[in-house]
Amino acid sequence: MDTYIIYTLTGTDRIGLVEEVTQLLFDHGGNVEASRMIHLASEFAILMLVSIPSEQLTSLEMAMQTLIAQGYKVTTTQTKPPIRQSQPGWPSYRIEVHGADHEGIIHEIASTVSQHGINIESMDTQVVPAPVSGSPLFNMQGLIAVPPSLAGQPWEAALVSVGNKLNVDITVIAV
Repeated sequence: MDTYIIYTLTGTDRIGLVEEVTQLLFDHGGNVEASRMIHLASEFAILMLVSIPSEQLTSLEMAMQTLIAQGYKVTTTQTKPPIRQSQPGWPSYRIEVHGADHEGIIHEIASTVSQHGINIESMDTQVVPAPVSGSPLFNMQGLIAVPPSLAGQPWEAALVSVGNKLNVDITVIAV
């Protein structure tokens, strides 16, 4: 029987790190079901959903000590098997946000969707320099699940209002 774990690793980026992590998983019968990996400043972060034979979990955790000894922070958290949609029957929408970067953008958007009972499924953000001026521009793409009870409700207008307050453009697209 398989056990599902959320595996995380953060630490200094280097060539071969992903290969080393996935080799350890493979050696223990692990399968990466979903993953996100990103280079942030000088660090590298890995977030994975892994299925692994239950009898291999302790051995895998011991093998991960080699990465910990190299200075990486590693966690494994047991979880339930994945489900196709976290909120069955809830329509999904993509949110795109663009504008001048400043503090509080993510918080204000997360607060607005939370107040409406909307679940954030994923969110990716970055700050990039503007083409001519080099001023920092904020970009966000997110996926949200909206309760069916909000059909016809003004939750989209609330997001647009927050965008106006923050001086950023917010687009909501049904997916």
